[in-house]
Amino acid sequence: MSASPAATGISVGEWIQRQLGIGMGRLPASLLKRLVDVPANADGEQMAPEIAMLMSGAAKAPDFSDLSPAEARAAELKGARIFGERPLPMGHVEELELPGGLAATRYRAGTSSAGLVVYFHGGGFVLSNRAVYDAPLRFLAHHTGMDVLSVEYRLAPENPYPAPHDDAMVAWEYALTHAARWGIPLDRIAVAGDSAGANIAAVLTQRLRGHERQPALQVLIYPVTDLAGARPSNREFADSPALTAKQIAWFLDQYAPPGVDRTDPCVSPLLADDLTGLPPALVTVAGFDPLRDDGLAYAARLTESGIPTELIREPGLVHGYLTLTALSTTSRDAVKRLASAVVRAMA
Repeated sequence: MSASPAATGISVGEWIQRQLGIGMGRLPASLLKRLVDVPANADGEQMAPEIAMLMSGAAKAPDFSDLSPAEARAAELKGARIFGERPLPMGHVEELELPGGLAATRYRAGTSSAGLVVYFHGGGFVLSNRAVYDAPLRFLAHHTGMDVLSVEYRLAPENPYPAPHDDAMVAWEYALTHAARWGIPLDRIAVAGDSAGANIAAVLTQRLRGHERQPALQVLIYPVTDLAGARPSNREFADSPALTAKQIAWFLDQYAPPGVDRTDPCVSPLLADDLTGLPPALVTVAGFDPLRDDGLAYAARLTESGIPTELIREPGLVHGYLTLTALSTTSRDAVKRLASAVVRAMA
């Protein structure tokens, strides 16, 4: 039974909107295909019908890139409260203050843990926070059996490049320092992120190469890996309601404004001369994502460099599916597959 408006912190009208969205997402695929056009991409892959329905509605919504960053962040948080997964109960949730005033939350699903994932959220380096990612990261903690450390790194335009990467290094060192206290061996700490957060995780693993302690695994969920170039998926899905070319440009102009070299591997990890010596990787991409080819290219380069790499393709999904699990069974199944892959890789 769905939580009441009072329990979710949203208005009655927003609660009704949520129920309608969840209900539509759970209709049989055969019925949804009668209600909405289901697109196919250039590879012949079909979008999941409930995702097609969601994208039809999203195309009519206001564009956050027409707002100020503060307004866009407020709109994103409101959307997460209306449509996000209801937070799973955890065995332990700990609010932390890291050096430099950074905030983080550590989730543990049960009484013990199989390891730690240091997680950097998406949002184009401009949007999102721990509140928006509370439910998705509880979901990951539950299905991996690992602690998840949700890091609230500084955002652009107030704190453009390289601030998020400096914060990532602080978070990594904090995790190493506190892992024993949490009962986690140092060789069972992974780094992960989605979209911009996956960029942060990828850059962090490159910066840590040669250090005594490196991540046991890097988990890159629909990553942006090249901020300087363009690939076929950028053009094919330029008008995707999940992430448009206009929105990507809005993000990049605030995160890497004029004067920042976007070809620097610390900005675009795909452009590093050498990817040898990095930890094993999981890379997942969505079939209808403008960043799909960024992820494919990085997975290919890792493999060519001798890095054990598992590539997970989710053909029917769009950018941001990690946050669509309440509305899309296809998204929910994809996140469960990712969690299972993490468990296998850490075994």
